[in-house]
Amino acid sequence: MYYESKNDKKKDKIIIFVFMVVIIALLCILIIKFDGQGYNRTITSSYDVDKLYTNNEENVDRSDTKTIDTVVKSVVGISKIQQNGNSIFLGNSEEKLGLGSGIILTDNGYILTNQHVSGNKYSNCYVTLENGQTYNGSVLWADSNIDLAIVKIVANNLDYIEIGDSDSIKLADEVYAIGNPIGIEFQRTVTKGIISGKDRTIKIEDGEQGNYMEDLIQTDATINEGNSGGPLVNKNGELIGINTVKINDAEGIGFAVPVNIIKPILEKLVQNGKFEEAYLGIYGYDKEVIPYLDSGLEIDNGIYVATILADGPLFNREVQVGDIISKIDSVDINKMNDLKKYIYTKNPKDKVKLTIKRDKSEFEVEIELGYKIS
Repeated sequence: MYYESKNDKKKDKIIIFVFMVVIIALLCILIIKFDGQGYNRTITSSYDVDKLYTNNEENVDRSDTKTIDTVVKSVVGISKIQQNGNSIFLGNSEEKLGLGSGIILTDNGYILTNQHVSGNKYSNCYVTLENGQTYNGSVLWADSNIDLAIVKIVANNLDYIEIGDSDSIKLADEVYAIGNPIGIEFQRTVTKGIISGKDRTIKIEDGEQGNYMEDLIQTDATINEGNSGGPLVNKNGELIGINTVKINDAEGIGFAVPVNIIKPILEKLVQNGKFEEAYLGIYGYDKEVIPYLDSGLEIDNGIYVATILADGPLFNREVQVGDIISKIDSVDINKMNDLKKYIYTKNPKDKVKLTIKRDKSEFEVEIELGYKIS
C-alpha cells in the first residue's frame, strides 16, 4: 500500500499556491489592460508613449521652428528718424519715431515694408538689422494706395526670406506674423494664427477722406502698430503678405497685403537696378467695394472706374467714370490689384488694350501708358 509522505503533501501545497498566484496575477493584468471596456478601447503602449516624449531628433519634427528661426533673422526695424539710446518705451512711439518693421527680400539689401512706415519714394529711413547694425535706407518705390514700399540699403550677404505665392493661400492655413510691436525691447516678436479670410476690403479713414484697401489677407495672428511692414509667413517660412493694419474695435482681426503684387517690381529692380513705373491714371474699385459707393449699382466682373486723373493717359479719352474695365490685353481683370500687377509688368510708353463695358455695350480702347513720377 502506498502512503503519501508529509514532504510530498507540503510540495503539493506549494505548487497549488504558486499556480493560484500566477492565475490571480494574469487576471489582474487583463483587468488593468482592458479596463472592463473590451477590445474596442484604444490603448497606448509604453512604447508609443516613449515616442511622444522622446528627445530623439528622428522622432521630433522641429522643421517649422527652425524655419521661423531663420525667417526672424531677415526681419528689420525701420524708423523715419534715427533712434537715440537703447530704450523706446515712449508713449505713441510709433508716431514719434515712425517705428515699424520690414523684411529683407534679397541678399544685397532690397527690403519690403509699408509705405506709411518708410515714407514716400525718394525719401530716406533708417534700417536696423537683427545683429544691431543700422543702415541708411533709400525708398526706391512706394504706393500709398496699397501701402507698400521697397527700400534699399548698401549691404551684402544678408539673410533674406523666400517669397511664397499669396494666390494659393487657403482659409485656416497656419501663418506667423513677425515684427516689432513696441520697439527694440520686443523686436522680432512672433505670433501664430490662421488665414481667417481672403480678398477683404476695408475703409481707411484719413481725416475727412476715406480710402479703400482691397484684396487683403485677414488673419487672427496678433498684429500691433509696430508690426506694420513686417512679414506674414506660411508654415514653410515663405512670405505671403505684409502686415499693414488691425481693427482696434475687435480682437484677432488683422490684415496683410498679398505679396504677389510686388513680384514684377522686385524682378525689375534686381535685373535693372531701377523700376520705372508705368501709369494708367485711374482709381478703380473691385465689385466688393461697389455696395459702399452705390447700393443700387451691381457689377458681375471687372473694375469700376471711380476717378480719371488729369495727368494720366486716360484723361479726355473714350473712358468715363462709371465704366467697367473687364480686360487688359485680353486678360480678365476682377481685382484692382490684378490690374496694378499687370501694369507693373509694363514700361512707360508701352501700349495696352482695355476692354470697356458701358451700360449694355462693350468696346476696346488702346492706351499708351504714361510715366508715374511719384
